[in-house]
Amino acid sequence: MKHVNQMFLALILGLLVLNGNSALQADPAKQAPKSDKPADPPAKKAEPDGPPSIPAQFMSIESPVGEVTYGRVTNAALALQNEAAQAGETGYLVLKITPGSSPFHQVQGLAKFLASSKLSSLKTIAWIPETVIGNNVVLALACDEIVMHPDAELGDIGYGKALDRDEQQFVLSIVEKRHNPKLSRALALGMMDPQQAVLKVKIQQGEGKNKQVESRVVTPEELKRLRDNQAVITDVETIKEVGSLGVFSGSKARAVDVLVQQLAHSRGDLSEFYGIPREKLRDDPTVGEAPKVMLIKVDGMISPILETFIERQINRAVNSGANMLVFEIDSGGGYLLSGMNLANRIADLESSKVRTVAYIPDRAMSSAAIIALGCDEIFLKPNGQIGDAGVMHENKNGQFEFVPEKILSPIRVTIRDLAEKKGRPPAVCEAMMDKDLEVFEVTNSKTGQLWFMSDTEIHESNGEWIKGPMIPESKKGNLLTVNGVRAHELKLAEPPVREMDELKQRLGIAAGVNLKAVGRTWVDTLVFYLNTGAVTFLLFFMGALFIYLELYTLTGMFGIMSAVCFGLFFWSKFLGGTAGYLEIVLFVIGMICILMEIFVIPGFGIFGVSGGLLIVSSIILASQTFGDFNTLRPGSDFTNMTNTVGTMSASLVTVIVLALILNRFLPESRLMSSIILAPPGDNQRPGGHEIRLDPELLGNFDSVQRHGLELKVGMQGVTTSVLRPAGRVEIDGVWIDVISEGPYIQVGIPVEIAQIQGNEIVVREVSSDEETA
Repeated sequence: MKHVNQMFLALILGLLVLNGNSALQADPAKQAPKSDKPADPPAKKAEPDGPPSIPAQFMSIESPVGEVTYGRVTNAALALQNEAAQAGETGYLVLKITPGSSPFHQVQGLAKFLASSKLSSLKTIAWIPETVIGNNVVLALACDEIVMHPDAELGDIGYGKALDRDEQQFVLSIVEKRHNPKLSRALALGMMDPQQAVLKVKIQQGEGKNKQVESRVVTPEELKRLRDNQAVITDVETIKEVGSLGVFSGSKARAVDVLVQQLAHSRGDLSEFYGIPREKLRDDPTVGEAPKVMLIKVDGMISPILETFIERQINRAVNSGANMLVFEIDSGGGYLLSGMNLANRIADLESSKVRTVAYIPDRAMSSAAIIALGCDEIFLKPNGQIGDAGVMHENKNGQFEFVPEKILSPIRVTIRDLAEKKGRPPAVCEAMMDKDLEVFEVTNSKTGQLWFMSDTEIHESNGEWIKGPMIPESKKGNLLTVNGVRAHELKLAEPPVREMDELKQRLGIAAGVNLKAVGRTWVDTLVFYLNTGAVTFLLFFMGALFIYLELYTLTGMFGIMSAVCFGLFFWSKFLGGTAGYLEIVLFVIGMICILMEIFVIPGFGIFGVSGGLLIVSSIILASQTFGDFNTLRPGSDFTNMTNTVGTMSASLVTVIVLALILNRFLPESRLMSSIILAPPGDNQRPGGHEIRLDPELLGNFDSVQRHGLELKVGMQGVTTSVLRPAGRVEIDGVWIDVISEGPYIQVGIPVEIAQIQGNEIVVREVSSDEETA
């Protein structure tokens, strides 16, 4: 025995020596400073280096509860139970109970399963972020623990009426099976029957040093039995009166120490309470099956064109049945508005049961960082960077400066909303775009939870959060920018990943699945090319040229071709995100005004000027998004407008020059000479080209009969309509259809018959000299 003891002593000494050598060999710079805070649990320490091993599953139970919901929950719970049993650990099944109405028999089946011994290796947690009443409350009572938002309420199972006796017996049996220390038979009765009072009493047991005080939640009948049994009741508190609804808010339940185990504002709080990695507190649409995942790359400058392209990719992926979207982001930023629009679009995918993941191998700065904040989870490589989302503009002196607070405020609200929705510290996210916001490490005075807040948030918490040291990345004059490791420490991102294969492993994607980015379609490629400066110039040039040719020939063919050019321009801008229906309507109204000026109200008046201004305005509006601050090119509104006007002007000048050339040589072209129009009587065009009416078909006459009146060359009359060139004149009281020999002739102008060619009567304006003669 003595030798055995010596061997054990030697073994212990050897282990101590090994531990001492390890401590001596450790890098002193990496030694953690002394702190009064409790050490992190092992699972949390391992997070930065690799995925945590805690078996956990988060699921939302939507209403109404039916067979599909029952199947999803039972399948996921049994798979998690098997995983926890094999790992020899306790698994966590977190069920988010949502408001709504469900049939009691459907709720009954799921509640019975949750309370059964089949889930012996799991701790079931009911998460109540908003008020839940009705039969869905039974699901929360069937869980091991209940966690509520302070303002959320739970109870009133019968909607203001008492449940049937059989239903009450079932609920009581579920409560007894769960052995939830915060839940009692009396409390359950109060939640099922408005006429049931609920009391909290303190019972003294023993005397002197052996005296103990126990708190119980009882009904009045149970209190009477306690007194009959000579129990020493030291205090009685009514927590539900007769006739009141059995509804308890999270803060009230916590104050009287019933019903709830913890209060939580977000899933991040749940992660802190139970040590569950935040990445596992996300809805898994695949319910344990292989996810259908799509990869979408977000690279280059964030612009309206890229924004609409990404939105189309999202819609295609969702319509194809994808339930997980991975956004590989590598961008230095771009247009703020485009980034915010994409972030909100991605954040809203949660309602469509689509899990969104941002993967940042290199950098996501400025508006690209905002896009990442819209995703459910963010994964960076250890040296990847995220942040620096400050918004700048150009002042009157031509210097770049940060935008004033009145512009920053709405952006700040959007950033905070995204952070709260995705369970990230709002102050840390806000510090990315506010250089003067200082963020501090804080500790919850009740739970010990670690979080990050600004001075204002700490003050508004009324002592709930204890202020700690300021995080150095948020010092004044500095836009918060962090790498993958630090982003995880600040609860912005998940533990960093080293490569795509590790990301797939973390997301539960099979190793054999090849994540290939969704490619561009021919429509996307065409939109990109049509939005380039050279193609835009070409569309303007061809559109204006075809308008000139149409006015020269009046065939309709060139008018259609011009409409196609301008249609392509607005279509590309519409899909590019800079144009909407307003710009198209303005352009159409402008064209209508110009056509009215030409064909209905001749001259250069208000319709022509207004139409031209509307067309120019519509093209400028369609070419850019005004009021958007760009972190890469501050003050870009004026620059973009100047470029658009310059492109239009260059195309118009080119058309004018070309028109002068065409006006000289076009009539001599055999192809065009047959379709070019000339006014009647214009028998000789420049260049010797002669335009004649076919005398064999029409013939030339000295007189013709019209409405009983013999018309002869030289007869005079007065126009009764505008001749454009066709119209009507009145000769000797008879209205005659005629055409003008040359330019337009207004109403009430004296004219005379110049020619009679077949059925056509050609007139010309009578000069003042001829009238006098």
